[in-house]
Amino acid sequence: MSKLLVVALCFPMDSVYASSSATISVKPPRNSDSNSFSGSRNRVTSSSGSGHKVGSFSRSLMENKPHKVVVGDAGYVLEDVPHFSDYIPHLPTYPNPLQDNPAYSVVKQYFVNVDDTVAQKIVVHNNSPRGTHFRRAGPRQKVYFESDDVHACIVTCGGLCPGLNTVIREIVCGLHHMYGVKKVLGIDGGYRGFYSRNTISLTPKSVNDIHKRGGTILGTSRGGHNTSKIVDSIQDRGINQVYIIGGDGTQKGASVIYEEIKRRGLKVVVAGIPKTIDNDIPVIDRSFGFDTAVEEAQRAINAAHVESESVENGIGLVKLMGRYSGFIAMYATLASRDVDCCLIPESPFYLEGPGGLYEYIEKRLKENGHMVIVIAEGAGQELLSESMRSMAKQDASGNKLLQDVGLWISQKIKDHFSKRNKMTINLKYIDPTYMIRAVPSNASDNVYCTLLAQSAVHGAMAGYTGFTVGPVNGRHSYIPFHSIIEQQNKVVITDRMWARLLSSTNQPSFLCAKDVIEDKKEELPSQLSDHQNGLKDNLVKKEISHAL
Repeated sequence: MSKLLVVALCFPMDSVYASSSATISVKPPRNSDSNSFSGSRNRVTSSSGSGHKVGSFSRSLMENKPHKVVVGDAGYVLEDVPHFSDYIPHLPTYPNPLQDNPAYSVVKQYFVNVDDTVAQKIVVHNNSPRGTHFRRAGPRQKVYFESDDVHACIVTCGGLCPGLNTVIREIVCGLHHMYGVKKVLGIDGGYRGFYSRNTISLTPKSVNDIHKRGGTILGTSRGGHNTSKIVDSIQDRGINQVYIIGGDGTQKGASVIYEEIKRRGLKVVVAGIPKTIDNDIPVIDRSFGFDTAVEEAQRAINAAHVESESVENGIGLVKLMGRYSGFIAMYATLASRDVDCCLIPESPFYLEGPGGLYEYIEKRLKENGHMVIVIAEGAGQELLSESMRSMAKQDASGNKLLQDVGLWISQKIKDHFSKRNKMTINLKYIDPTYMIRAVPSNASDNVYCTLLAQSAVHGAMAGYTGFTVGPVNGRHSYIPFHSIIEQQNKVVITDRMWARLLSSTNQPSFLCAKDVIEDKKEELPSQLSDHQNGLKDNLVKKEISHAL
């Protein structure tokens, strides 16, 4: 039985005149694998009995606001992704060539059901609303491109990350082997390569072994985003599928490119593959390259441990990546078990006084004779003197330029113990940042990159656009750009994972009572269901007494 859904779009209050007077519902047609919530064959029925085709209806609403939302029973919300049928009417569809692909002959169900969605929150209570969902990724029964008409391009932007070449390889091979696409271009040197560099022809043969190398065969750069020039180049070259691999800044650029393509009414897919070694992209379970980074960080931590335990009062200090999010430092610390202190941007710390870092270092050296400290690059920036900081400066991607907190804190520790004459320390500082970024991806990330690339290809062929792809609670999904660029994923220091780390290192939390209270207040609304919010004040009072 088909399910009735209510279609709504987020737009300003002064333009809600239509939805306030009538309930709009969509009934997906049987045996249809087109865009079920906005396909041109579906019909929208209002409570007054008048009917309109969804294509024209959604087009008029989406001009006001690009966010596309479907609302259903029991608090169900689908943050849907754009589709060609939202702004280009009467497009022909074609049978998916996968149904004739020998590799898929053993698969019981070729295609993803049109109504399959993935829940963002899976821990719920018996009376909780169903919450936000995303469209499930995978092949559809109908596609919006004939294989010979596809002219795809791939671009990599931002910093290096393990797995970039694997994603490039699998997009090329996925298009070729699953859909018979022969024309794929690589854009050289990031966004500016669209209008100032040569392109590279990509074939399964030319990309066969690139996953064994670090970096990106296409080259990369920061900045260089000129929307009109990029879209002009796409249009002039006859490109109709654009695959953009990069972090949150790159995905913001991809969103702007999609909007310009839609404004021009072009039949061009813009698909994003999120890349950030720091794992700071929200919604998705993790970003590719993160597993490799944590694994490679072990080498630096092991070296620091060997150095520190080989001398009297040895301290091994390792700086890892993590501009705003400390996931690499946290997971590398938990995996190593040799780390005595982990410092991340989300958890402020202080140096002097009772419970401070200096006191803890002295205590550990007296107990063990050595210690290992892991610090994320964004940690402790507020402690650097005003003369050393460059917080007002940014790189070409818009990221704040940070001072080397590793060198700074190394010198502060040395100065503290030399002035006090309490003990002689031997400190070794290790910065493996660029060694980690440049390595090829490990086995786990290689598999993950394959799934990301193939999911992006399936979505593009099915006519979806303006989306990024990634796993949500283990299921790959199509996520609208705005969901991943409006905020960053950060370590929650009142969560169990951070508590596990504190238990492993036995370090102080460096939190005062005020910090605990504020963190709990921020976390409670999102983590408690509606019927539990009445308990918030009691929980905060308990945290106050515990912290004091």
